[in-house]
Amino acid sequence: MSDTNFTATVPVESVSSEISQSSPVSSLRAKILAIRNGLRQGQQQMADWLSGPLAVSAVPGAGKSTGMAAAAAIAIARQYESLALSRSSVHRQLVVVTFTRSAAANIKAKIRKYLREDLSLPQTGFAVYTLHGLALNIASRYPDLSGLELENLTLITPSQSHRLIRTAVEQWINNNPEKYFRLLEGQQFDGEETERLRRQSVLRTEVLPDLATTVIHEAKSSGLSPEQLQQWSKQTADEYAILSIAAGLYEQYQNLMRSRDFIDYDDMILAALRVLENDSARRIEQNQVFAVFEDEAQDSSPLQTRLLEILASDGDEEKQRSRGAEEQREEKFPPYSLPPAPSPLPTPHSPLNLVRVGDPNQAINSTFTPADPIYFRQFCEECDRVEKLATMNQAGRSTRIIIAAANFALEWVNSFYGAKNQKSPHLNASSPFRPQTIYPVDVSDPQKNANPAPEGRGLELYTPRDIHHTVELLSKRVVELFTPDPANTRAAVLVRENRQGRWLAEMLAPVCKEHKITLYDVGERDRRSHVPQEILALLQFCDRPHSPDYLKAALEVLVQRQLIPTQDLNALASLPEEFLYPGPLAAPQPEPAEKAAHLCRSLLRARLELPLYQLISFLALALNYDQAELATADKLAERVNQQIAGGSSMGTMLSALSEIVNSERFEPVETEDLEAHYTRPNQLTIITMHKAKGLDWDYVFIPFLHENLIPGRFWVPPQSQFLGDFTLSEVARAQIRAALHGESGIPDVTQAWEQAKHLKTAEEYRLLYVAMTRAKRLLWMSAAHKAPFTWSKPDNLQEQAPCPVFPALKRQFPESIEV
Repeated sequence: MSDTNFTATVPVESVSSEISQSSPVSSLRAKILAIRNGLRQGQQQMADWLSGPLAVSAVPGAGKSTGMAAAAAIAIARQYESLALSRSSVHRQLVVVTFTRSAAANIKAKIRKYLREDLSLPQTGFAVYTLHGLALNIASRYPDLSGLELENLTLITPSQSHRLIRTAVEQWINNNPEKYFRLLEGQQFDGEETERLRRQSVLRTEVLPDLATTVIHEAKSSGLSPEQLQQWSKQTADEYAILSIAAGLYEQYQNLMRSRDFIDYDDMILAALRVLENDSARRIEQNQVFAVFEDEAQDSSPLQTRLLEILASDGDEEKQRSRGAEEQREEKFPPYSLPPAPSPLPTPHSPLNLVRVGDPNQAINSTFTPADPIYFRQFCEECDRVEKLATMNQAGRSTRIIIAAANFALEWVNSFYGAKNQKSPHLNASSPFRPQTIYPVDVSDPQKNANPAPEGRGLELYTPRDIHHTVELLSKRVVELFTPDPANTRAAVLVRENRQGRWLAEMLAPVCKEHKITLYDVGERDRRSHVPQEILALLQFCDRPHSPDYLKAALEVLVQRQLIPTQDLNALASLPEEFLYPGPLAAPQPEPAEKAAHLCRSLLRARLELPLYQLISFLALALNYDQAELATADKLAERVNQQIAGGSSMGTMLSALSEIVNSERFEPVETEDLEAHYTRPNQLTIITMHKAKGLDWDYVFIPFLHENLIPGRFWVPPQSQFLGDFTLSEVARAQIRAALHGESGIPDVTQAWEQAKHLKTAEEYRLLYVAMTRAKRLLWMSAAHKAPFTWSKPDNLQEQAPCPVFPALKRQFPESIEV
């Protein structure tokens, strides 16, 4: 099962009878009140929701997932209560939507726990989805309306998409020679043949694929068709006609997708929206849902938001609201693309039963995905106007000085860049952060050890000589922290990029080994995802069990998984037939070999007895995978089965899996258990700032805070500077977003490039804010005088300016400066 269609569906069954028999209404209300009173103020606002829209803006560490789970359980209980009182046979469910599979599994478990332990209710009446899982669930049940015949379609992966985009680029070049030659000329060109060939290579393999990838994701996830993008390009007058080129690439991509029966993730959302354009299907879906709760709302795209709004709307109201625009949409857009309807303005009696929870200040994906925090900000503002905004501004995670440092960083960045933006009148840019202050929790807060006592000063600011001195200081502090009570010590080093983490892991390994501190480099674990390779090894053995090579590879997997004892595998694999099926005259096998042979025969028996589509899941269970590995195997199985649909055989399965292992990057699924690996006691975790979101540690180290990385600078690769001091992809992204945001006009190249730089700067500061708020008792930060210009060459040290926030923190907290 993949990220795409992960669901945790819990159907309603025998609700009224179970309530009336085991949980009288009065008792149920008392239990609801007990849960509600056990929450802090911001969480209580969520739990008090009855109907209509509600925006919940939650600061880091506010307990939004716990609050959402409690609010969801209470909403389900109230629905049960209503059914019991009315004796109605109409059962609607709560739909909970979140961003990742791990978050979906986490919140499902929490809701079930509230229903089971606190409310004594059946664990029914709700369904938990990822956004793409919800869309696929709807689209697959109405194939005639969605246009998705899943057995005939293939969901493309990023690398396949990349190859498809290269083909789209070549076709666009063939169809648009004049625009292509204009790109070749660039700012100036003397006609020299070698330079022409170099530019051709740069355009075909870098510039145009980058432009296509960026624009297709940006436009398609916003519901824009190639035709609409082409119309917008007429409002621009740049020398390259960047938006026109982007629209042409997008058109070629869509043509290729249709001709090859491919779909991508955005097609799932579009397909679900096509279903919901049908009055009958929309009413059916809406009548199954009494409300929609969305987590991590700051990361939603316009189309995803539109999908949730339709599901959360009252059927009759929604029909009236959308009827006027329906004919317009059919005229302007082809069948595979729908524009996003404007977000409906909430009113006190709005039919939109939608609760959206998020934090715009933790939006850290918007410069490399179509996610745009402006839409959640707007939803918060709209709800605020009708008093439907809840603010979870109390957080018990961090000690008070860390909270003060995070609040100061937010205010300083807004103040600094607000003044800077005023000097650029052509730059239509909002502040990097939504004004929002984190407050400590009340003394009576139910959270254990809320706002814990600081370790030392709680905030330590270092300015080492260079990165090697940084390692010395960091190592010394790590040893000091872990020595007293290693079994209860959790710490992490947060880095901006994986190359920093790789270098740091090498430097810290001797110290950690000496002091028996586990060093866990998350980046290294991600680079060595083992699930696809192990599954492939077992499948190859099942397909050709008499191959010594395949048998040995399978046995190695079983040894690594500690399912059979370590032994001489070469001896076992040299004669596969005798090992697997020893004859009556063969010498008795040693016990370890007998155990291995028995396990191998069980795998071969499964190959004969199980259908192909179940094999990967069976092998995952046979290997005793943990929760994270099982989820990854489900994702792998779904992807392989989709690729071989219509031509299912062991050969095609092995071919598809081999391609994944040998030529593509396969992301493992992250579950709650896996994330727990990042925060284990007596462990120093090295992890990127992006991956640290949602986690916390007692002690957090943030080294290498330099301006060239945070906020960084937009860098135009030297090989493409012949086009100018900008990149086509970022200019196009900024132009599309300006149009989507309803700005007065599409910015020109210079303005768009400035806006793109502002978006990058804002997101980098939000990323730093996320990193700072991971710490509970100690936040250790440093910016060395000398650091590499690029971490691909860590020995090439140069003087580096610190991140601008760092000197400001030193001025604000002089007592935290460490010499």
